[in-house]
Amino acid sequence: MRIGYGEDAHRLIEGRPLRLGGVAIPSERGPLAHSDGDALLHALTDALLAAIGEGDIGTLFPDDDPENKNRPSRDFLRAARERAEVAGYRVIQVSAVVILDRPKLGPYRDPIRASVAELLGLSPDRVGLCFKTSEGLTPDHVQARAVVLLLPLHQPKAPVPKNT
Repeated sequence: MRIGYGEDAHRLIEGRPLRLGGVAIPSERGPLAHSDGDALLHALTDALLAAIGEGDIGTLFPDDDPENKNRPSRDFLRAARERAEVAGYRVIQVSAVVILDRPKLGPYRDPIRASVAELLGLSPDRVGLCFKTSEGLTPDHVQARAVVLLLPLHQPKAPVPKNT
């Protein structure tokens, strides 16, 4: 099995849309980012890439590439999932924490879990999701941390015991 960890953070600014886990969250502020700035999907992308030893999101999707300007972060996660599958692994479990002071994310838990589950080919019960605030320490940012567990696509068969 393989385990990967990823994290991402973005400063929040007026007039940008806020997306987390591929879900639009009503907010007056959104992330300052080259792409759509979905911190949760960025953290999950980095976690997948780390698990298979393939760098990070900036390596695959550099912010100086005009193709990535305002690009949906689900594209990044799909590409990382495909790379994991090509490497012979599949995601079986995700655990993530999103830190955001406002808006409160509790009402969006189920849609975010469902979106992440769909993107990774999991059932929603395989997506652990916690929401925290910074307790006012960093009210102008959004941060996400994620851990993924991967198993080989094909389990090796156990050797057949010889007759003694």
